[in-house]
Amino acid sequence: MRGVSLPTHEYSRVAEAYVQSFSLPMAARDPGLLAEARNLTMSTRAYTRVVLRLRAQAEREASDAAMLRAALPPPPSKRATNGYASNRSSPSRASSRAPSPNSAYSHGQHSQQSHGQHSPAGLVAGPASRSPLFRVKRAPLLRVFVPSPDGDWLSDKSVLECEAEIKRAGISDLLRIGDVVWDIAVGDEGNVGRLIWDGSYLIDLDYKYSAVGDLPQYLPTLAFSPSYFHRVIRTGPASMNPVVHIDISPWGQEIAANLQLLQDRVRTETPQGAFHNVVRWVHRSSFVIRAPTKPRASVGGRRPPSPRIPIPETSGLFVDPGWYGTIVVETEGTNEALADLQDRCPGAFPPRAGGPPTVMLKEARDAKKVFKILREKSRPGEIWIRAVGPKERLF
Repeated sequence: MRGVSLPTHEYSRVAEAYVQSFSLPMAARDPGLLAEARNLTMSTRAYTRVVLRLRAQAEREASDAAMLRAALPPPPSKRATNGYASNRSSPSRASSRAPSPNSAYSHGQHSQQSHGQHSPAGLVAGPASRSPLFRVKRAPLLRVFVPSPDGDWLSDKSVLECEAEIKRAGISDLLRIGDVVWDIAVGDEGNVGRLIWDGSYLIDLDYKYSAVGDLPQYLPTLAFSPSYFHRVIRTGPASMNPVVHIDISPWGQEIAANLQLLQDRVRTETPQGAFHNVVRWVHRSSFVIRAPTKPRASVGGRRPPSPRIPIPETSGLFVDPGWYGTIVVETEGTNEALADLQDRCPGAFPPRAGGPPTVMLKEARDAKKVFKILREKSRPGEIWIRAVGPKERLF
């Protein structure tokens, strides 16, 4: 209850006073401050255990609801008196949301969206799914209280202490790849104190393309739903589009076949606050991540587990169903941007003039996997991504 009711800035205030007390003699230190720091440490441990308990409960409810839905017989189709099916009795309704702006790839997506609306996550009910501490299909924001002598930037020693706090809380076996651990003692400014669990260790965010930090390149974005880290890993004030790491080379042939050079109209804001419509040229293509075919029921009547799409060069990770559908890839309409897109799809485009292609080092290959999700254009079943070039790197 203390973790829920206490304002987050109180943690940093106590932590700062606690660190400053180290410069005082032992006899001059306030014993009440030490007790308060211990209480906050115990509070964050309890808070984290409750969040993980809520996740387990919500996922169990979703699983039970999905099994119940699969066991129910399909609803009978209602027919009108003349023998034809009545449109008013249709069990599902197409989405009334308008297609995304300037989209040439949104046709034929209604069936995918309708299928997504009936996913098991939509059937979750109960206190766990309504809790503000955890949402299904979102990353949990776990807490530790580790006062940092180095201020906002956590040193290696502080990160190791955060890992030790996870063990003391007894949740090491409950963490999953992509869980976010927040050292609440260092403040609540941007993504300060936020670390990502990679399956074995806590790792820092990536600050190459954003001053507030983005997901590290070691986490394949396709393994998580497009909105998994929304509002858990915050974006900067200049752009609401998060940086992601996607290897599009498996769909290179499809991207090359669908590539177009188009004019796009963008609404931009001037420093004086006025808005202008700017026309620009863009290279735009698309590919489809198709859901694997579901296997038929076995002889015993039980359906085997649904097949999943493995992600290459990962240890047992699969593409999240939230990415199934059309992926629109966009980049600038320049020759340099086109060459960059071709390098992201090796072997899919004809070789360029100038001799054989150069062999890229691992760092260069990782840079070709950097994109931004365009949230203002994306929708369920159609995700827009824009290639991020080396000019956008901060260092």
